[in-house]
Amino acid sequence: MQTPRSTTLLERACRVIPGGVNSPVRAFAAVQGDPPFIRRAEGATLIDEDGNRYVDLIGSWGPMVLGHAHPDVLRAISEAAAGGTSFGAPTAREVDFAEALVAAHPTLDMVRLCSSGTEATMHAIRLARGFTGRDGLVKIDGCYHGAHDSVLVAAGSGVETFAQPGSPGIPAATAGLTRTAPFNDLAAVRAHLERGDVAAVIVEPVPGNMGCIVPDDGYLNGLSRLCEEHGALFILDEVMTGFRLARGGAAERFGVKADLVCLGKIVGGGLPLAAFGGRADVMARLSPSGPVYQAGTLSGNPLAVAAGHATLDLLTPDVYDRLEAVGAAVEAGISEAVSAAGASMARVGSMFTVFFRHEAPRHFAEVRECDMAAFGHFHRAALASGVYLPPSQYEAAFLPATLSSADLQRVIDGICAALRGVDAPGASH
Repeated sequence: MQTPRSTTLLERACRVIPGGVNSPVRAFAAVQGDPPFIRRAEGATLIDEDGNRYVDLIGSWGPMVLGHAHPDVLRAISEAAAGGTSFGAPTAREVDFAEALVAAHPTLDMVRLCSSGTEATMHAIRLARGFTGRDGLVKIDGCYHGAHDSVLVAAGSGVETFAQPGSPGIPAATAGLTRTAPFNDLAAVRAHLERGDVAAVIVEPVPGNMGCIVPDDGYLNGLSRLCEEHGALFILDEVMTGFRLARGGAAERFGVKADLVCLGKIVGGGLPLAAFGGRADVMARLSPSGPVYQAGTLSGNPLAVAAGHATLDLLTPDVYDRLEAVGAAVEAGISEAVSAAGASMARVGSMFTVFFRHEAPRHFAEVRECDMAAFGHFHRAALASGVYLPPSQYEAAFLPATLSSADLQRVIDGICAALRGVDAPGASH
């Protein structure tokens, strides 16, 4: 019998790439499996190197809201590439795109482009420190804001998947400036702010890196008010939620005000692009207008900006109606099987997670109570049914607006079948 090409590729990759992957969660270690290597994608479908087809519920971890290889986005990339791939100089496309972002998101007065969500949060935190003259940072347990030193603390996602509370290589002095609080716990954040040395509070408004967690009513606005009261800046990390939960992101969906917002994923249309922005007086402190330094050779890359702008132009009210309808249909279709498996489900719009815990978690400590072995069994069974879910209990699934009726039914049937084969989590959960 011929060895699957993905198996051969993994063996080769492990010889030249640490762990065989270029981002840890892709390794499938948390679900006791080996990752399929993807050859191409179209619409809501991934095709691996062995020709297997999957309905994609990762969507490159969120940005493929319109599905893969959308013709309008590909056309925009091709037209931009014909004029050159990188200049290191200003372009009209950057201005057009920045204007579109400011017009779309309710918290943006000004915006600066960069290349990844990690960069966006890193620069926003530095800007907050420069603006306030304070060094302290409050982050929320289980929220992931990229792989930089200030926020790789109680970060959920791949860090927790591999049972690491942080990471070697982070100086103790840097980690000591970051304090944590549980999601949905305003009192814990207030206690940190009352010390008077906090530059900013940063949060994923709907966490996607400890699974999809629903914010309590008033939680996000409560954080905003606490920051205003204590002279700290409120940073919304909308790298996952921006342009997914609404055109104006979670800020629009929940009616929350922030001082700075970090955007990524969808804003690049599948190419490496991100942004951070917010209040004009805060952004004015950024170089070259102000003293807080930030730079990047590929910031505003013409191909990425073209893809991002084409994607934004396609995000009409009908797309958001479709995302809500698809999310509701999946929830309705699997809810009985979820309950029968002793599991739970959390959903906000087109983001969702099946948790192997009787009640959906409200914060990271409850996520850690989930039956991880059961999730692994569930994931492997779903993959065998052609449903490609995130390979970790700590990651949210993302639905595309382009799911056909047949693909939607395949998702429901595949998840239900996978759930029926899983032993219910222990009653102690």
